[in-house]
Amino acid sequence: MKYLAAYLLLNASGATPSADKVKAVLESVGIEAEEDKVSALLSSLEGKSVDELIVEGNEKLAAVPAAGPATGSAGAAAGSSEGAAEEAAAEEEAEESDDDMGFGLFD
Repeated sequence: MKYLAAYLLLNASGATPSADKVKAVLESVGIEAEEDKVSALLSSLEGKSVDELIVEGNEKLAAVPAAGPATGSAGAAAGSSEGAAEEAAAEEEAEESDDDMGFGLFD
């Protein structure tokens, strides 16, 4: 990601991204650039515009299931509603015990 971010920063500034320029951007913030990763990035992005890259990224994000883990926890949440009510009652008893000590939150 850091290599791609450096590439996009160079592109946004109007400069033509090259291996030396990407390395310079990364080194300016204390990141040691690896030659093979920089060259792999530039070869994979060769001939593509930033607009094309954004479209490809959006397509990949659209393929990620958004409701995967939430559906499994919905059944568990419904089954644990009794446990939640018992915990709430225990909390109320604990709060009442503070009042018995002669002081409260707003005294």
